[in-house]
Amino acid sequence: MTTFSTTLPGGTWTLGDLTVTRVGYGAMQLAGPGVMGPPADRDGALAVLREAVELGITHVDTAEAYGPHVTNQLIREALHPYPSSLHVVTKVGATRDAAGGWPPARSRDDLRRAVDENLDSLGLDVLDVVNLRMGDATGPQPGSLATELETLVDLQRQGLVRHLGVSNVTREQVAEARAIAPIVCVQNMYNLAVRHDDELVDELAAAGIAYVPFFPLGGFSPLQSAALTAVAERLGSTAMSVALAWLLHRSPNILLIPGTRSVAHLRENVAGAGLALSDADLASLDGIGRADVLAGPR
Repeated sequence: MTTFSTTLPGGTWTLGDLTVTRVGYGAMQLAGPGVMGPPADRDGALAVLREAVELGITHVDTAEAYGPHVTNQLIREALHPYPSSLHVVTKVGATRDAAGGWPPARSRDDLRRAVDENLDSLGLDVLDVVNLRMGDATGPQPGSLATELETLVDLQRQGLVRHLGVSNVTREQVAEARAIAPIVCVQNMYNLAVRHDDELVDELAAAGIAYVPFFPLGGFSPLQSAALTAVAERLGSTAMSVALAWLLHRSPNILLIPGTRSVAHLRENVAGAGLALSDADLASLDGIGRADVLAGPR
């Protein structure tokens, strides 16, 4: 498979020795309802993945827990053998239960098994980037991640993992992780309305570490704001496009991984991320999440 030489909004960022487009694609939505089971339209899911690569996207985010197993299998079917420019980023640290929950799976055996499963399902000999997922479904939780991260460092030394990241973590856990091993990315919930990581985003930018917001469009409940709608109407665009464009403007280390099941929506996301926002637009949008930031984490 080849890619078109398309210049995507925001340019590129470097994860360790890997160059990725700042506009990426998150594969979570390709699984069935509740991120469980297969997609209703398997051919459509494969088409979205192939279109992402055709558009020039070189960063695809996934996890063996999505489905479980489903999104990795789709990625392999659609894109393997992978273009040399394409980098698949996965995560470990959680599994799925019969009720669709996300129980932690962070023992040494759990993490080794998860890395092996990702290698097998993706058809790879080494994983480009593995994020250690901490916390739970409600968000980051305090506590040390040293034991878990050291397990991944050991797997890195064995040549199974190229680079490490952390996900669903507190600012203190990021600092702890960086003291243990080089970290190339942090993946937390962040968007126009969820701004608790503002200081962390800036700290990581100064250190050359990527910040990858999950739920950049608000998650399963899309972002809603009068200010966001007003900017979108003024630009003749959509609220979701404006939200993506704001993230690219927010900091150069922010990498986008919006997900979708639709080729048309994928193209809309890519085009929308490139919207030009004026200083007045940015000032208006910047105020959306400021009340929560001032109030602190809940």
